[in-house]
Amino acid sequence: MTHVRTGQAPEPLTRDAFGERYRRRFHDPAFDAEHDAIARLEAIAWDAYEKGRKAPRTRKAGEHFADPSYDLSLEWLDTRDRLRAAQARWNTPATPSRLLLVNGSARNDGTCPGEISKSWRMTQAVRDTAAAEGVDVDVLDLSRVTSEFGLQIHPCKGCVSTAMPLCHWPCSCYPNHALGQADDWMAEIYERWVAAHGVVIVAPTYWYQSPSPLKLMMDRLVCADGGNPDPTTTHGKDAGEAKRLEGAGWDYPKHLAGRTYGVVVHGDVAGVESHRRNLTDWLDWMGFADAGALARLDRYVGYYEPYATSHDALDRDTAFMAEVRNVALAVSRAIGALRQHTLSQPGEGLINPRPK
Repeated sequence: MTHVRTGQAPEPLTRDAFGERYRRRFHDPAFDAEHDAIARLEAIAWDAYEKGRKAPRTRKAGEHFADPSYDLSLEWLDTRDRLRAAQARWNTPATPSRLLLVNGSARNDGTCPGEISKSWRMTQAVRDTAAAEGVDVDVLDLSRVTSEFGLQIHPCKGCVSTAMPLCHWPCSCYPNHALGQADDWMAEIYERWVAAHGVVIVAPTYWYQSPSPLKLMMDRLVCADGGNPDPTTTHGKDAGEAKRLEGAGWDYPKHLAGRTYGVVVHGDVAGVESHRRNLTDWLDWMGFADAGALARLDRYVGYYEPYATSHDALDRDTAFMAEVRNVALAVSRAIGALRQHTLSQPGEGLINPRPK
């Protein structure tokens, strides 16, 4: 049994360093009149940090968990219940077909850029086309993390690389109230992925890669691919227990398998093909079925033209917008075929010799 290796974590903050960081959020002079009240809140926050009160509200896990006596976070239990209910709706034939439409751009006109993204215009085209096909469309606009108060996607901490069972489904790393990481959006996002019969991701290419909000979401979805649905088996984040569990054999459950997908990737200079391939490879790995060649699109808009006129370039490129609508049509029809059990999946039923 391999041992747990430690020694990287920084030293805990001193009381003074913690206070300095805590007070940064009250830099606005309008808070000056509340100095004493802020000091009292700071003292409470310091106590939570010092004592590591990550999940201050818990209850006993109860039946259906490996250790019924273990204290589980009420917030985690609520998310778990929501995911189970969403999966039940997904499994019900009478439930309307549902498409999760992800706008992966970090840009909107409610913050510094002052203008909508081209991805948003493509997202609207996919939405309208899929809706005309009778599909319920849930638009997940990831640009909200750049323009909306109290809405964040915190980064994945890489629990899976210690041992897969340490990565819980849904993620239990957040909220972490001891560290002030309370405003994590992923609990809601997990539910929206589970409820979807199909997913379309629309994304610009930033430096050959996905925009950071999209990549943050993707990383946090690792728990959907092999994650442990019972945190009591590792008693929270006990790395040694997780290693023993994986060493005894782990089946790497694919919690989102059985859905279909399409992607629209665009750029202005370089990188769209590799970016599109990264997204489709990721979705393939998660157990999604692609909706065919017309559902996997990468194109340039305003190739090597000024950024200032890029929306005008999109106006002129009517063929590209027609291709975007074809992605919506392909995925909408694939959803119908998937739910009727007529979508061909040639590898279905084969045993993966490397389930990781």
